[in-house]
Amino acid sequence: MAVLVTGGAGYIGSHTCVELLEAGMDVVVVDNFCNSKPEALRRVEEITGKALVTCDLDIRDREGLRKVFASHQIDAVIHFAGLKAVGESSQMPLAYYDNNVSGTVALAEVMAEFACFKIVFSSSATVYGPDAPVPYIETLATGPCNVYGRTKHMVEDILRDACGIPESQWQVSLLRYFNPIGAHESGKIGEDPQGIPNNLMPYIAQVAVGKLKSLNVFGDDYPTVDGTGVRDYIHVVDLAKGHVQAVRKLDKPDPGCNIYNLGAGRGYSVLEVVKAFEQASGITIPYEIAPRRAGDLAEFYADASLAKDELDWEAELTIERMVADTWRWQSNNPKGYE
Repeated sequence: MAVLVTGGAGYIGSHTCVELLEAGMDVVVVDNFCNSKPEALRRVEEITGKALVTCDLDIRDREGLRKVFASHQIDAVIHFAGLKAVGESSQMPLAYYDNNVSGTVALAEVMAEFACFKIVFSSSATVYGPDAPVPYIETLATGPCNVYGRTKHMVEDILRDACGIPESQWQVSLLRYFNPIGAHESGKIGEDPQGIPNNLMPYIAQVAVGKLKSLNVFGDDYPTVDGTGVRDYIHVVDLAKGHVQAVRKLDKPDPGCNIYNLGAGRGYSVLEVVKAFEQASGITIPYEIAPRRAGDLAEFYADASLAKDELDWEAELTIERMVADTWRWQSNNPKGYE
């Protein structure tokens, strides 16, 4: 089976390429490297001892995509490519809609031209919005409250609508992620954000190696175990394996659209993550309490039982493993892939 992975050099994409190759699948990567580096794919090949095909290409380039599909017999697509910073999305909304939404339309149109109708889409728990009760379950009403989340929601609607036309051949899995952290156990690939990290774990890791002075903890007065925000953290390798299972399900003659939460099913507070990281690394993480950020929730976590029932998947790796693998990656690569 040959899988086209858009955004395959990114954090989740690179780990998914490893799992696909190790599952015996052929991998073709399309990436424009706007927020990733080719070195990640070289290391994927080093980890697996297997080759993949890399195409330096923007998914909005229809002619370029046609050449890829004409050159390779693609059976299914895993679609990661997109801009992904919540804060930036409010400052650059048109760029986010153009890249994330228009890019997906271009990809889907070319897929249909080549009779490839199987796609796994990298969605997000942000589509549930601020008023959803925990745990989040796939049947909840959606209502994203930021531009990034709205682009994910729009793409979900586009792919659902493609499935809804008469005699549609589309087979779609919408995977709603929670908070991926960790790195490959080899320490060769991991999260390498540009500039100041937007997410908690790479921020902690960069404080640990001295790139950043201290961690800002936004709010310590939430109704949680220690007053800090609680999130569902999932090891990126577990998440990558979820994509392999989703692709395998698409290999069955079952047209339609399915939605799955991919999360650990429990939450950890900011300070619990900090403490776990300190224990794994032996380094004290200095932090300062800052005011709450507008729009932040006290807690959210997944009900991932549907993925267990239908994909035969569940998160297995612990928070201790997540932080240990993060530290191995960051300490071995203090400047990321540079």
